[in-house]
Amino acid sequence: MPLKIIHIVLRLILGGMLVYGGFAKFSKPVPEPTQIIEQVQKGEDLTSNIDLLKMRNYIFGMKQTGYFWPFLGIVEFLAGILLLSQVFGALGAIVALPVTLNIFLFHFFLKPGDMPGLLQTLGLLAINIWLIAAAYSRWKPLLIDKKIW
Repeated sequence: MPLKIIHIVLRLILGGMLVYGGFAKFSKPVPEPTQIIEQVQKGEDLTSNIDLLKMRNYIFGMKQTGYFWPFLGIVEFLAGILLLSQVFGALGAIVALPVTLNIFLFHFFLKPGDMPGLLQTLGLLAINIWLIAAAYSRWKPLLIDKKIW
């Protein structure tokens, strides 16, 4: 299979995952800020698994800022659309890098026992890095300007 086709397939995979993830951020209503406090006061068992509790608190905190969870969804969706467009794929890969890195680190630190999820997110991060490296000649002038030196 030619390298160009592999490149297109990898862009479609990463772009599709980011569009889906960005859209999913808006599919559920944001919980009330006092939801966890009310559950504790009622005596409800939130969870006995400390790793699951850390993960829930992290996501709950992002949702409670009022801006970060929707912002993350918009950035994911936008990066996915840029990757799927094929025209702006290099820009989409650069925009997606902090998102895919954070998704991988989330799974690495907060879901250490979820090996399939960790491998999937590592694969997405590797695809993203590969797409950025493949477009190096296009974004190299942003980093190095020979006129300055």
